[in-house]
Amino acid sequence: MLITDEVRSYIGLSSEADFACDAVEAGAVRRFAQAIMDEDPAYLGETNDANRRFGGPVAPPLFANHMVRRPLGTPDPVQNNALNPLFDGIVPVASLPGIKPLSHLASLNGGSEFEFFRYARHGERVSLKLSYADITEKESSKGPMVLVVRQYEFRTDGGELLMRARMTTIRR
Repeated sequence: MLITDEVRSYIGLSSEADFACDAVEAGAVRRFAQAIMDEDPAYLGETNDANRRFGGPVAPPLFANHMVRRPLGTPDPVQNNALNPLFDGIVPVASLPGIKPLSHLASLNGGSEFEFFRYARHGERVSLKLSYADITEKESSKGPMVLVVRQYEFRTDGGELLMRARMTTIRR
């Protein structure tokens, strides 16, 4: 059994809500919309018929998921670990501790689910709160594997829920 009482104790553990280093900004929204090839007029930086019903210009639905990043001038964890053969490339997004008893296991992406509540508006600040929603063990043809489900909650600076994401990591 890979899941011990110590591993189970991580379920429900949450980070503090941390704000993205930048507010929702027209230039970043434009670049994101172009990258995902969705140039909806609702994303334009001025109020128009397409975004009036949302209270003004908005960002694409998944934009909040990509807002939390390293501020300019702060250390780059990938560069800092370039010569570390044990570094697996996983960089924590929020201040949620890694599950130490599982740290020796390889990590694979097990999928994501998104639940949208409303679009982020230009000028809003967005916070992220991360928690361990579930940790389960399953048997596979190659042996045991652990499914770690992290829940991400994105909110406005006014506390309104924008999006909830559940991301599963397979540890084996």
